[in-house]
Amino acid sequence: MKISKLRLSALVLSVALAAGLGRAEAATCGKDPAQFGAWLQDFKAEAVSSGISRSVVDQALAGVTYDPRVIKLDRNQKHFAQPFEVYAKRVVSPGRVAKGKQLMQRYASTLAAIEKTYGVPGPILIAIWGMETDFGAGSGNMSTFRSLATLAFDCRRTDFFQDQLMAALKIVQRGDLSPAQMKGAWAGELGQTQFLPTSYIRFAVDFDRNGHADLRNSPIDVLASTANYLKGYGWQRGGSWEEGSHNFAVLREWNKAGVYAKSAALFADKLVGKR
Repeated sequence: MKISKLRLSALVLSVALAAGLGRAEAATCGKDPAQFGAWLQDFKAEAVSSGISRSVVDQALAGVTYDPRVIKLDRNQKHFAQPFEVYAKRVVSPGRVAKGKQLMQRYASTLAAIEKTYGVPGPILIAIWGMETDFGAGSGNMSTFRSLATLAFDCRRTDFFQDQLMAALKIVQRGDLSPAQMKGAWAGELGQTQFLPTSYIRFAVDFDRNGHADLRNSPIDVLASTANYLKGYGWQRGGSWEEGSHNFAVLREWNKAGVYAKSAALFADKLVGKR
């Protein structure tokens, strides 16, 4: 999920709190990068007091430094401001649609099982997979912990990103990914459909039954977890995904940008030959 859809609503924050991701008192944010090291030590202590093991905290946050690139990217988000025709032409390309049709066939039985379980049809899952990371080819290689620590230290959205950083530690603690595997997009999104850590904790599922929910390396877990996310936000089994429908509104919960939801609907339509 791209940074524009961080879902800063009270609903998401309340979910984070309900999941035990909120804290009574957040570490103080800062504007001077020279203060980052002291802030990080405070956060480490806070994480341990919140139930994260000392070994996980030490492994995950060892050597983490402030990343000015992340702050620059956070202040310069313009791609979702493009007109629909421009945006859709880029993300719903003929080559990507062709690859999506191949993947619909390759994962046909998996997609059928996912739809039976969660009620979300394969075309919309394949569309999101393609739009987010070109079917896993562009999941990102930036350090999740460095990115999230930088954004958590920054005062613009410190509470939100401190929750994300704490959730990232929980992903490691429950054994889904190792600290070395925690790499993704610049704002801390993980996996082939770009889950923020709080969403990973809430919605990631081990659909391939190998013992952990792996959204970086298991397409089966990726597709099922994406379906579980959409179901969690109210996806109606058997319903339309077209603009104006209930399920289109659910797509807007995945990404608030209207051009994204319209493009996902267009992509899914092309996969089934409707457009």
